[in-house]
Amino acid sequence: MSLAERFPSLCIWFRECHLSTTCNCSFLLPTENQKLCFAVTIQLAVAYAVKEIFYTLQGEGAQAGRAAVFCRFSGCNLWSGREEDRAAAQCRFCDTDFVGVDGSGGGKFASAAELAAAVAGQWPASSSSRRFVVCTGGEPLLQLDAALIDALHALHFEIAVETNGTMAAPAGIDWICVSPKAGTHLVQKSGDELKLVFPQADADPTQFEDCKFKNFFLQPMDGPNRILNTDLAVRYCMDHPLWRLSLQTHKIVGIA
Repeated sequence: MSLAERFPSLCIWFRECHLSTTCNCSFLLPTENQKLCFAVTIQLAVAYAVKEIFYTLQGEGAQAGRAAVFCRFSGCNLWSGREEDRAAAQCRFCDTDFVGVDGSGGGKFASAAELAAAVAGQWPASSSSRRFVVCTGGEPLLQLDAALIDALHALHFEIAVETNGTMAAPAGIDWICVSPKAGTHLVQKSGDELKLVFPQADADPTQFEDCKFKNFFLQPMDGPNRILNTDLAVRYCMDHPLWRLSLQTHKIVGIA
């Protein structure tokens, strides 16, 4: 029996609700079985559901300042994206709209080649060097697969992913950034950078220091306590030199 046959209600939910910007359902994805089924459900409705695709500068972490195409996938396994569900979500501080496919460049893409071409279409025609795409979300690993990785590589893109780390990354990704969330089970324990939004209750930086990452970043949590959180992150990095400070420079300079 296929996963789609095992979880028909989830399939119906995805087709009828999740890709709609006017969705009124309050369905969340709390169980491991539902997380496993989510990617299969997407394949039944559409190969890839993307909120937006746009060209900008990476604003955070080790790649800050680098030109990149951002491909923001729809959907997340830690929050529905609806404000009324935030208080009960596993991730409550997300500052990103990842619901639906109505953003700039967003849509439903029937194949990996079609989506890769849309990503390539955002890169400046005057330059073919150092092509870089950041797959983000939501949670991009619900959809990013071997076929899309191959299609993007075929168009000479270096591929980065920004993930919450609750799912294992497929082979072939060139840059893995994991941003752990308190109260979740970290599956992806290696990569290029671990970027911890700070502070989070029950997510002390020391619990991640045995993970196999090349870079460790603390990023002050945005919101009404941003100034205090920035001060706390600065002090922590100075007291614990393993950690480096990451700022959301795209917000500072006023770009997407």
